Amino acid sequence: MGIKITETCLRDAHQSLIATRMRIQDMLPVIGKLDKIGYHSLECWGGATFDTCLRFLNEDPWERLRKIRNEAKNTKLQMLFRGQNILGYKHYADDVVEYFVQKSIANGIDIIRIFDALNDPRNLEVAMKATKKEGGHAQAAVSYTISPFHDLEQFVKDAKGMVEAGADSICIKDMAGLLTPYTAYDLVKALKENIKVPIQLHTHYTSGVASMSYLKAIEAGCDVIDCAISPLAMGTSQPATESLVATLQGTEYDTKYDLKALSEIADYFRPLRDEYLESGLMNTKVTGVDINTLIYQVPGGMLSNLVSQLKQAGQEDKYQEVLQEVPKVREDLGFPPLVTPTSQIVGTQAVMNVVSGERYKIVPKETKALVKGEYGKTPAPIKDEIVKKIIGDEERITCRPADLIEPELEKIRNEMKEYLEQDEDVLSYALFPQVAKKFFEFRKAEKYKIDPDMVDYDNKVHPI
Repeated sequence: MGIKITETCLRDAHQSLIATRMRIQDMLPVIGKLDKIGYHSLECWGGATFDTCLRFLNEDPWERLRKIRNEAKNTKLQMLFRGQNILGYKHYADDVVEYFVQKSIANGIDIIRIFDALNDPRNLEVAMKATKKEGGHAQAAVSYTISPFHDLEQFVKDAKGMVEAGADSICIKDMAGLLTPYTAYDLVKALKENIKVPIQLHTHYTSGVASMSYLKAIEAGCDVIDCAISPLAMGTSQPATESLVATLQGTEYDTKYDLKALSEIADYFRPLRDEYLESGLMNTKVTGVDINTLIYQVPGGMLSNLVSQLKQAGQEDKYQEVLQEVPKVREDLGFPPLVTPTSQIVGTQAVMNVVSGERYKIVPKETKALVKGEYGKTPAPIKDEIVKKIIGDEERITCRPADLIEPELEKIRNEMKEYLEQDEDVLSYALFPQVAKKFFEFRKAEKYKIDPDMVDYDNKVHPI
């Protein structure tokens, strides 16, 4: 049985290499060719694309999705969804999550990959149920990490729970590129022995081992892998699609994809890559291999954040000290996987501990929220003395955090009704109120472009 590939060039590849700055006009000319390859799916939406469209590109993310759907007639479209956080950075009410899923599928999404930074299954429930209700494919993702708490047994237990909750497939989401080849083999094998739904593997090339990990995962029975077309591959992105296709040719895992057609797609993206490099959007730093990822088990993006935080504090010489503090903070906080937002929380706390010269002397509100339970249940329990140090005698949340959030859709609709041009605008505003408002105002100005010929002598403007 041939292996299938999800192509990430329209989402995670440019999110990883050029801070999600690819515009829709750069995508549209090549989608017809991508659509003919026979990919398992095109990952093209979700993650940071929604925020970036509104914030930096003056694009409507919903319109982007509709345009992609219009060009991709045969291939399933896939998005990344942060559980109860949707595509934002905090928990939203259930009615917002349900409506977002409904509108994503109505606008063209087929597969929704749903993950939670803490692997707390309660934070996936509503999004998964809503996906299935709307006829979409609910893929639950296990955020891969390394810690004394996380072993094969734990990952199998997490995945089993997700399948019992209705997941149609499971994705091993290795956001930091920490999964080494033989571990990948063992993990996939253990999952295949324990669960009956398809297994997909997602990783990043950051530490330089990703292609080898894919090969071992495929040998262990992995069904789908995530790759990026070569000009947008490697570095902090995914392994190159063409390389994997060529490697598997003539074997039992043959994808049967046309290498010549893939080469034409790569030809399209090559000059674009050069443009990104010249403009400074793509930093050559993200295109190499960073073995520190495996040494410190810290994602590449998090390493650069730590450096810039130390720079601001004028204490760059403390870099090694901070790197040694990161695993200690992570242990104190219950071994959360390092992915948005927990990577930022752990990293910032480690910097604070080192710069202030005393552990937990300065505690940001996000660390307090994590300890309090506002993000959900941490993988391992947090020791009582750490809880006391960080939140004192404050009461901790033990229920699913979203149970404490009142329905908010109607309130939001009333708040932004003057900007409403399509149903989906409510959701853009719900996730990013300030950013969406700015975009709505831009959209209005664009719509009513003032043509000098339309101005009469009384100076009255007639909008077109």
